[in-house]
Amino acid sequence: MQRVCIISTGTELMLGSTVDSNANFLSRCLTDLGFKVVTRYTVGDSEEYIREAFTQGLRQADLIVSSGGLGPTLDDLTKQTACQVLGVQPVLNNEEVQRLRDFFRRRNREMPEANLKQAMFPPEALILPNRVGTAPGMYIARQGKAVALLPGPPREMEHMYRSALEPVLKKEFSIEPKVARQTIKVLGPGESQVEALLGSLMEQPDYSIALLAKDGEVHVKVSAEAKDLEQAEAIRDRAVSLVEAKLVSHVFGYDDDTLEGRVAVLLEEQGLKLAVAESCTGGLLSKVLTDIPGSSLYFWGSVCSYSNEAKEMLLDVNPDTLNRFGAVSPETAAEMATGLRSRSGVDYTLSITGIAGPGGGSAEKPVGLVFLGLAGPEGCSVKELRFVGHREAIRILAVKSALDLLRRQLTRGGSKA
Repeated sequence: MQRVCIISTGTELMLGSTVDSNANFLSRCLTDLGFKVVTRYTVGDSEEYIREAFTQGLRQADLIVSSGGLGPTLDDLTKQTACQVLGVQPVLNNEEVQRLRDFFRRRNREMPEANLKQAMFPPEALILPNRVGTAPGMYIARQGKAVALLPGPPREMEHMYRSALEPVLKKEFSIEPKVARQTIKVLGPGESQVEALLGSLMEQPDYSIALLAKDGEVHVKVSAEAKDLEQAEAIRDRAVSLVEAKLVSHVFGYDDDTLEGRVAVLLEEQGLKLAVAESCTGGLLSKVLTDIPGSSLYFWGSVCSYSNEAKEMLLDVNPDTLNRFGAVSPETAAEMATGLRSRSGVDYTLSITGIAGPGGGSAEKPVGLVFLGLAGPEGCSVKELRFVGHREAIRILAVKSALDLLRRQLTRGGSKA
């Protein structure tokens, strides 16, 4: 198994002002590709520390993959320092100069001369094109070792890795994957409950299962290794089927699927429209839904009814309901959902009302109490939930639970009235 070292550069990473998501992404992708990640370095924008990281990385690994430090400013030092360590000399590449000038011209901007730094490459290097930014990457093999340089912005880095670097690595390292993996995403039971439901499946000789709890979800990671990829995939598929049989309706997706993405697919496939009424989540459910491109096909809109007055005026919640039962109650959740459905004329409405904290709770209605309403052709149902954690965690769990409530209904076969 080929060894790899991952290097992340950037003073912002050292200060903690930016999370190093690049290293996690690269670790996951390179492991899936068949590499063994043996070490990771995070260094600031210092020529001394970058040089030390590359020097150590070349001793410890067959491949270095770095992110960051490919921009035009004085503190972008990764490429020039890596070239010094490798003993190669970058020169101006005319094709890259023209690409940079075209990039700025399309945006009606004059290119600063400082950007020419991004067009400097050793003649023996393979230039990795950047389709979404100005900083090209680089791959170079030398004396039995290889170095790949990727840009720091995660969107640029991920795109370059997928489109440019990964095909190179497969070819240069003659990688023949023998490990098959799949992640099964679950919402409802917690991590310990999932483990109990899976029982003996957690300890099998021909495949492995690992659990990861993340923002209320549990990700069941199944992997199998065999003499070739075809056999590994067959073993993995059998294991996935066994896991699905144990978890049944709690499974909402796989690998890169998201809960909101699954709901979007179901709504679009069935030609349904959704509207939402939010109180304690303050528009978070609407944001999650509209983060998906094309959501206007199925999302009517939302009402953020944070006050009782807004619930009465915009959702037709009865003042007597609020006086008798309170804003956080199954009765109010139901009237929020039915009132919005009546006003909007959509197929389904979701409502959320609760106490996100840290204050506002009582013995009868503690912090974390949330009611979800779902109104549709079948009528209106209300679900009571009790969450623990800080304010943001409660809001996130409320949003995911609301989406899952709708997902389960649509999976059973939602239809227009």
